[in-house]
Order: sequence, then structure tokens, then C-alpha cells
Amino acid sequence: MQLSVIVPTFNEGPNIDELVRGLTTALHGIDAEVIFVDDSTDDTPAVITEVAATATLPVRCIHRDQPVGGLGGAVVEGARAATSDLCIVMDGDLQHPPAKVPELYRRGLEGDVDVVVASRYTGGGDASGLAGWIRHLVSRTSTLVTKAMFPVRLHDTTDPMTGFFLFDRRTVDVAELKPRGFKILLEILARQQLRVTEVPFDFGERHAGESKASFRQGMSFFWQLALLRFGRMSGFAVIGALGALANIAIVWLLTTVGVEYLISAIIATEVTILANFIAQELWVFRDMRADASPLRYRFIIAFAFNNAEALIRIPIVYLMVDSRHFTAVVATAITLAIAFVVRFTFQSLVVYAPRRSRRARQLYPSVDPIAPPESVESD
Repeated sequence: MQLSVIVPTFNEGPNIDELVRGLTTALHGIDAEVIFVDDSTDDTPAVITEVAATATLPVRCIHRDQPVGGLGGAVVEGARAATSDLCIVMDGDLQHPPAKVPELYRRGLEGDVDVVVASRYTGGGDASGLAGWIRHLVSRTSTLVTKAMFPVRLHDTTDPMTGFFLFDRRTVDVAELKPRGFKILLEILARQQLRVTEVPFDFGERHAGESKASFRQGMSFFWQLALLRFGRMSGFAVIGALGALANIAIVWLLTTVGVEYLISAIIATEVTILANFIAQELWVFRDMRADASPLRYRFIIAFAFNNAEALIRIPIVYLMVDSRHFTAVVATAITLAIAFVVRFTFQSLVVYAPRRSRRARQLYPSVDPIAPPESVESD
């Protein structure tokens, strides 16, 4: 097999037939396969199976009941299943034109680069398929921010946010990727020093169906960017900072209306413990949940630890305020800052520790199975 085309899909049934027909025409004479990695909740898998039965191009469908890692995770799974070292990633909505695939393939076949990026922003490229000026502005702004955060590794690409690109599995270490969202090219380029080139393409209009872009995806992107640049602790810090602000605000609000500050601190602590746990589950430790203990145990362990920490911290707050050297707000802020490091260490090494790692510690207590903090090398 000369080429594997990986298409992550989510409810793209109306586009499948047209996409496969376009790829069949474009890839005439090339020994290629199409791998759909599908996270759909509709009949898209059935549509893919039906189209595959009559297609002259080999078409496979990998349906994931649990879409771990989102679109990025789907691309990684497709790469693992591919039979060719040269893999092209493209969307299933035909905004990435199948006719451009042979050009990406031929450029990658030259062997002097690891990644070929189909760019909307290089000479001759066009991004008019983005719906409305707001999406144009968001796309341009996010691209500039991303390049500013990785000035060396993204130096050779004008469009690190595109979902249309070729990569060589012989030089791109798929096993090292830890996808969290839909910007898998950013994950690839930020984690490894790679040889990159670009070809321009016209980003077209969606053939059918609805765009999957949303505010939640936007927040997921910025979260992915922060974790790639600064590591997991930065995400924990953001959640902790927001929780601390909420804690302080609750203390202020309750003491303002006459609630005794010790009771205010207890209420604020319980509210923020619950909110922080939910946020950490959704974002900071999301990729560790599958290997960790079940949710109910994670919650019990985290809730018990944070309350134990609070039982120590709140009396300290009381003593600081009672000494008349600190206000309730200042004392709360200081103790929360100190508690941050303790909480992060406990969450990483205990609450979300992989079950295999716990077993390894029991069998081999002298071996530390915990992986180092997750981050990319500095530019």
C-alpha cells in the first residue's frame, strides 16, 4: 500500500459517498486505502459500510464507542491501523478537496520532509470556506497566537491549525502523541522537531451537514495550547486560580452580608472543591481517566483529601485573622497558594495514578512508575 487516507468523522453520513467518489477519482493509479475513524452518534458507520461495499478503493471503518482524545485521538488510531507509512489526514465534509490529495502524496514521496501541510494561508491558498468574518478572525488570531507560542517549531508553516496534511509514520512518533482535541497537527509539530513544507489549497464550503465548530471546541483548543506549551501543571494552575478567585469571592460575599468568616470559609471551600474536581476531570486529567480508578473512587479520594487539607488550612486562616495581622480575604489567598502544590502532587500521583502503576508499586516498591510531567521541550 502506497498511501493511507485517514478521515475522522462525527455525524458526516451525507458526505461519505461524495468523498469516497472524489478520492477514488483523485487517487487513480495510486495504491491507496481510506480509513474512516468514526465517533458518530447517527447512522454514519452504516453509510460508510454501504459505500465501502461498492467502492473500487479499499475503504475501512473503525467505529469508536468511546471517542478518547476527540478528533486527535481518532487520527492517532487511524495512523496505528494504517498499512502505509505515508498517511494523509483530511476532514469528512469535503472542505478539504480530494483533488488535492495526490499533490500532498507526491510531495511527501520525495522523502525530504516529514510533514506536508495543506495551507490556507500560503501563496495561492484560500480560506473563504470559513463561514463569516468571525470565524476568519478567530482562525487568523488563533494561528498567530499558536505561532507566537512555538516560534521555532512552527516557523515553517503558515497554517498549523489545518486538519489537512500528510505525515510519514517512519519519522513522526505516533506513540508520543497525547491528543486532547481537534488540532492534531499542532500536537504533532509542537512535540517533535520535524521537517515541514507546505502546499496551498482552497478551503471549500461544507458539502452537507453542520459545522462542528463551537465555543467548547475553542476552549478545548486554548486548553490544548496551554498544556503543550507549559505542561499539565499549567492547566491545574488555571483551574486552581479560578477556584481561588471563586473561593475569595464567596468569602467576601458571605462576610459582607454578615456571615461569620469561619463559616464563610467552610462554605467557599466545599463549593470550590466540587467545582475544581469537575473542571480537572473535564480538562486537566482527562487523558488519564481511562487508566485511573473509577470516577466514584476518584471523587471520594479527591474530596476526602481536599477536605482534610481544608481542615488544616481553615484553622490556619482563623489564626491568621485572629492575630489581626491579616484580613479573611488575604489569609484565604495566602493559604490557597501554598495548598496548590500539595494538591497538584496528590492529584497527579494518587487520584489519577494508573491502576497498572499502583500494581507495579505493590510488586516493585523500589521502582517509581510515575511518568515525568507532561510538557514539550522549550523552543
